[in-house]
Amino acid sequence: MSTTTTQNPAKRIGLTVLGATGTIGVNTLDVAARHPERFKIIALTANCHVERLYEQCVAHQPEFAVMADATAAEKLEQKLRNHGLNTEVLAGTGGLEHVASLPQVHFVMAAIVGAAGLPPTLAAARAGKRILLANKEALVMSGQLFMDEVKTNNAELLPIDSEHNAIFQCMPNTQNKNLNALGIKRILLTASGGPFRDMPIETLSQVTPEQACAHPNWVMGRKISVDSATMMNKGLEVIEACWLFNTSPAFIQVVVHPQSIIHSMVQYADGSVLAQLGNPDMRTPIAHALAWPERIEAGVENLDIFSVAHLDFSKPDFTRFPCLRLAMEAIEQGGTSSAILNAANEIAVQAFLDHKIAFTHIASVIEQTLSSVSSTAATSIEVIMRADTAARRCAQQLVEQHSSTFRGQVH
Repeated sequence: MSTTTTQNPAKRIGLTVLGATGTIGVNTLDVAARHPERFKIIALTANCHVERLYEQCVAHQPEFAVMADATAAEKLEQKLRNHGLNTEVLAGTGGLEHVASLPQVHFVMAAIVGAAGLPPTLAAARAGKRILLANKEALVMSGQLFMDEVKTNNAELLPIDSEHNAIFQCMPNTQNKNLNALGIKRILLTASGGPFRDMPIETLSQVTPEQACAHPNWVMGRKISVDSATMMNKGLEVIEACWLFNTSPAFIQVVVHPQSIIHSMVQYADGSVLAQLGNPDMRTPIAHALAWPERIEAGVENLDIFSVAHLDFSKPDFTRFPCLRLAMEAIEQGGTSSAILNAANEIAVQAFLDHKIAFTHIASVIEQTLSSVSSTAATSIEVIMRADTAARRCAQQLVEQHSSTFRGQVH
């Protein structure tokens, strides 16, 4: 991971928030608003939530606002003009890339969910920004290419996922991320296990999107909540950790920890295990990355260790969570396998949320897609996007097959 420069706190830091209306985006704006002398919001972006982005623009008065959807951008621009704001409104991928690479932007919060977040996050890397990475797909889809861009352009990359941020905090503050040279034996990546960790496996085919989105510890978007329920989220985090910390899946142990108090741990050669603890609140890693190497107030309630009482740990069950196994197999295979995995997962999760397939069909669609779409060397972003397109097409066909069976079972 590259961490090459730091900002002068005496000068306001220009911030672009990609995915401002989502959970991470909202929390980022909350932290930044607590330090108006330190941060200036340059640009906010959203997919199609016009009203939410309009309210954020009124509150934070950015120079730019971007909607992924052109029609939504027109609606937003009209609302802003009616309010008397001169925020410049852009649309589409080009607009996202533009606000990620503006000269007055120092930090970019990369919080667009899914493959859509890859182009603007790459643009931020090429522009040499500090990237606060909440979009794990950037590394899942194009790990080597992305890390090469970060290094070549002297960008900074700081993880926002609570687990990766915890690992980063438990490592020495050094540019040397050779884990063996640092005396690190193993990364212990914690997972809550989601809402179904204790549910009888034979009943998982009957769970609803509403149940899957009811995470016991975290407030997250619907797609990420389903990923947590299948533990695909943890699989993607294993892939992300491999790239962030220059290691392999064999060096990473997933640990199911239901309380979500220990966010991850690092085990050292001398027997020490360093852990980062805190309440399950995303403002902690966001504030850490915004201020690193300093610390700032995040608005997070202090952890009361006496009320925690006990901490539980167990190994993940690959029978219950086949998506975790599939993700680890994909990173071992290399090439475009991770991009194929990610694309198939996005299609399958959306189909589940749309009540088209059963919860257990998600893993089936992913596994069948991985078997059907050939992995190739990930030599360019064009190759990666072709693999992504092919995987989505295949996964959509598989969804239709599962959907007819699912409708028959439901009715």
